[in-house]
Amino acid sequence: MKTYSAKQGEVAREWYLVDAEGQTLGRLATRIADLLRGKGKPQFTPHVDTGDFIVVVNAEKINVTGNKLDQKRYYRHSGYPGGLRSRTLREQLDRRPEEVLRVAVKGMLPKNRLARQQITKLKIYAGPEHPHGPQAPKPLSLENA
Repeated sequence: MKTYSAKQGEVAREWYLVDAEGQTLGRLATRIADLLRGKGKPQFTPHVDTGDFIVVVNAEKINVTGNKLDQKRYYRHSGYPGGLRSRTLREQLDRRPEEVLRVAVKGMLPKNRLARQQITKLKIYAGPEHPHGPQAPKPLSLENA
């Protein structure tokens, strides 16, 4: 029996809609990372992008456990001496709630060109509206899995 390897043109992609309201940040990010890579599909191939498109709404209503709102920090550097800036998770959720989930998912993907291609299939919105109605995303329930 020959080993099956997916080709780039024969991958069928689905669109899924995830409501992040009340979801825990890390648990949601792991499920999204697996869907972006296509790990749940029988034709999963590690070196080919077999994943689906994910639309996340209500990213501003995501939950975290413990004292992470005040203790977890997000760092960025301008490239100049003394250019290190940081924000707490609470400040980041107020300013850019989409980036909180995007950074969490990106950290769970491999660090290579394929992962940079896969993260572009993730569409995150702070509120309940999204412009992907014509793609007819299927609602994805994350409670039982």
